[in-house]
Amino acid sequence: MSIGAPATIAAARNGAVVAPTLEEIAAGRHLSTLAFSETGSRSHFWAPVSRARRNGAGVYVSAKKSFVTSAGHANSYVVSALAPEGAGPTDSTLYLLQAGARGLSVAGPWDGLGLRANASAPMNLDACEVGTESQLTDDGAGFQAMLQVVLPLFNRGSAAVALGICRAAVVGTATHLKGARFEHLGQSLGESLPTLRAQLATMQIDTDGLAARIDDLIDHLEHPRDSTMLRVLESKASAGDVAIAVTSAAMRACGGAAFAKHMTIERLFRDAHAGAVMAPTGDVLREFIGKAVLGLPLF
Repeated sequence: MSIGAPATIAAARNGAVVAPTLEEIAAGRHLSTLAFSETGSRSHFWAPVSRARRNGAGVYVSAKKSFVTSAGHANSYVVSALAPEGAGPTDSTLYLLQAGARGLSVAGPWDGLGLRANASAPMNLDACEVGTESQLTDDGAGFQAMLQVVLPLFNRGSAAVALGICRAAVVGTATHLKGARFEHLGQSLGESLPTLRAQLATMQIDTDGLAARIDDLIDHLEHPRDSTMLRVLESKASAGDVAIAVTSAAMRACGGAAFAKHMTIERLFRDAHAGAVMAPTGDVLREFIGKAVLGLPLF
């Protein structure tokens, strides 16, 4: 979220005044984030139901945004809304709202199953006034920015988070299998039980496979080709599945100890499940991938 937002700001249209914000971001003094998803369109983040209204000097934006990472902590928010004259659900425009803007508020606390440190709380925009200098895209061009600027970075970042979770799960499981012992046998769990070694091996294979997929995605982004967007879509869909599989295996391999707070396994298990349901969800991505393979339009 906090990579996609600065990238969107940096790619702003001519006429947008974003240099001061970018300078603060580059200096490490400013945290920006995305506010795309809305209650009305759920995980279809690219289709806001809110609509900007012209006010002469700019627009007013009213919206109910859901799952805004760093809500209440970020210094600015990249916000989507249907363009005032937008005819369809993808005719959106992106705007930059600074924290403290009149009408911008956090709607409730974040108390989730996983990712407890990211404050993914809902936010309300109540007739927030946005001047033309804070309009990041041309009217109706927000959708293109979401797909071309945000989605590749967001999916790559999500896959990288999943990879980190998997690597931590492998290390945590290996540490447990080496340290926990059958005292009556004089052996560690890893020495005594080949089934646990096999589970650990599968975790390692799946983790290395995800790492290779991310390397391939980066190569596609650095050297774009016809299959690049397919790789972007595949990366997050695969990463969610792998993270869930690896952390689930870690829970089984570590047994009852995995449920204890002194290990990191239960936290990794919870965090792994968040990525798969974070928009675009794994199910939505599979729909896009299937359409792409068949040569059908995605939207």
